Amino acid sequence: MADSRPMSEHSHGHARTLPLVIGAIGVVFGDIGTSPLYTIKEAFGPKYGLLPDPTNVLGILSLVFWAMMIVVTLKYVTIIMRADNRGEGGILALMALVQRSLPIASPLAYGLGILGIFGTALFFGDGVITPAISVLSAVEGLKEVAPALDRYVVPVTLVVLLLLFTFQRRGTEHVGKIFGPVMVLWFLMLALLGLAQIIKHPDVLYALNPWYGLNFFIRHGVHAWLALGAVVLAVTGGEALYADMGHFGRQPIKIAWMTFAMPALVLNYFGQGALVLHNPSTVHNPFFSLVPEPLLIPMILLATLAAVIASQAVISGAFSLARMAMQLGYLPRLQLIHTSASTIGQVYLPWINRILLILVMLLVVTFRSSSNLASAYGVSVTASMLIDTILLITLASQKWRLSGWIIAAFGTLFLTVDSALLSANAIKFFEGAWFPVALGIIAFTVMRTWRHGRDLIRQHVNRDSLRIEHFVQSVMTDPPVRVSGTAIFMTPSNDYMPPALLHNLKHNKVLHERNVFLSIETLGVPRAEDLERVAYTDLGQGFARLTLRFGYMETPNVPMALKKWAIPGPPFDPMDTTFFASRETITARADEGMALWRDKLFLIMSRNATPATEFFGIPGNRLVELGTQVSI
Repeated sequence: MADSRPMSEHSHGHARTLPLVIGAIGVVFGDIGTSPLYTIKEAFGPKYGLLPDPTNVLGILSLVFWAMMIVVTLKYVTIIMRADNRGEGGILALMALVQRSLPIASPLAYGLGILGIFGTALFFGDGVITPAISVLSAVEGLKEVAPALDRYVVPVTLVVLLLLFTFQRRGTEHVGKIFGPVMVLWFLMLALLGLAQIIKHPDVLYALNPWYGLNFFIRHGVHAWLALGAVVLAVTGGEALYADMGHFGRQPIKIAWMTFAMPALVLNYFGQGALVLHNPSTVHNPFFSLVPEPLLIPMILLATLAAVIASQAVISGAFSLARMAMQLGYLPRLQLIHTSASTIGQVYLPWINRILLILVMLLVVTFRSSSNLASAYGVSVTASMLIDTILLITLASQKWRLSGWIIAAFGTLFLTVDSALLSANAIKFFEGAWFPVALGIIAFTVMRTWRHGRDLIRQHVNRDSLRIEHFVQSVMTDPPVRVSGTAIFMTPSNDYMPPALLHNLKHNKVLHERNVFLSIETLGVPRAEDLERVAYTDLGQGFARLTLRFGYMETPNVPMALKKWAIPGPPFDPMDTTFFASRETITARADEGMALWRDKLFLIMSRNATPATEFFGIPGNRLVELGTQVSI
């Protein structure tokens, strides 16, 4: 009897963890789980010139295995996932965590912020290539059924991708329920297909010895380094383990990786290696060569479904990342649709979806095969991994306060591996690697231009405005007419007078009985705590300063916050409250601010952005907008 309660609690803990583990298998491991479709095939492709002899096969397998151990298991699962930003992960969360550990406005904090934004921009490149290469490599299995079907690979891929992006607007809540079981089946098939060949040819297990990877480098030198461009395909998707930590938690992801996903992947890679060792002719597509002929068509369908799930996870990740960037002020406010009534993180952004669809289709039509696409794949992923390592080293030294030799040992290991993988992919720049780099630079330029442009507008408005305290004192010397009700003036900085109030006073010559200067602040944490949500100052004479703070994963619904949050002073009556906002008319000038082309880019984004009032949930029938002109 004494042990019954602990045993019950233990079983309840397992009951809560198991669905999260299965969910993580369905969402988190989709990208890395489809890598066996093309990794070994690419390593022995014509561009690397490697013969499928025993030394090369064991060498490549050893590099694949140890890359997974060092990059995914050690760096991400064991170490980086300890760096949670109030439960959330990903490069933006890590960047915010690092910046909070450094002195405010320090050059290092600014530089790491730029680095983090560039890593975020590179993720969008990954969001374009992953759907293209995953679906294309799965559909290429049709050639194993009949070589004549080769001409249908690209059209079928385009149809699958079009359907995938079309159904994004419906969200993943309903189809997400089948993601876990399908991916569980996928990983089980990976393991069984690989294990069958390992049992037949157990000598392939010699590749677990890192000496075979080292010997591969000794024998091939530069060619071995170039082959890392294919080895990296086995670890693409590793960053997703950290990025999706907020959805499932660190422990379920760790359990799913260590006990299920990683063993299945290792078995399949080694099974492919065993098959190639004893039948080198299968090297043209070792994954589908593992499959018995009666199971080939079902396996192609399962591979295509797994590729769609992997693509779905990356696309959803791009939506979430774009939403975070919007909240943090790095992207203009775009139309955002919540696709789930119960899960606030499931969002759909039509503009982002259209851009991704066009780029993915363009990739497929241009490159036409997974082998060609593999040349473009890897640069954005490895660059993001390197940035993660730099941020991790900074966090370990500034916040974790680890000893110098521990930081030096692990930092050197991770920097060496990441740099080697990045350089091996960067050498393929003119073979297609330029595409994700160009895409990342464009996304980075857009984000920095929007952020800098908004800063310029804020500086311009503040320069021509009075400080709020001075206005409150001066307005009482000649008091205007007061009308009943509450006026809330939206302002990006509630230190200075919002232009909307000055225009209202100038033209209407009245003030409300209660006037609140409201600013919205997005914190560098996913969700704000109750004690930090509200800052309120009574300025006297019927004026107050109010700041509402949201986390970057939260929806900033202002009317709901005014109604439900603990805000000092009289409650806000929705029927007696009027919101005032400024709508800027922006003009570009070549002699100040940014370069003229960046000014024009900012103007285009500004004109297509969702109005702040709509983004913050302000009801249109309680809103008064007053125009102001700004030159940047």
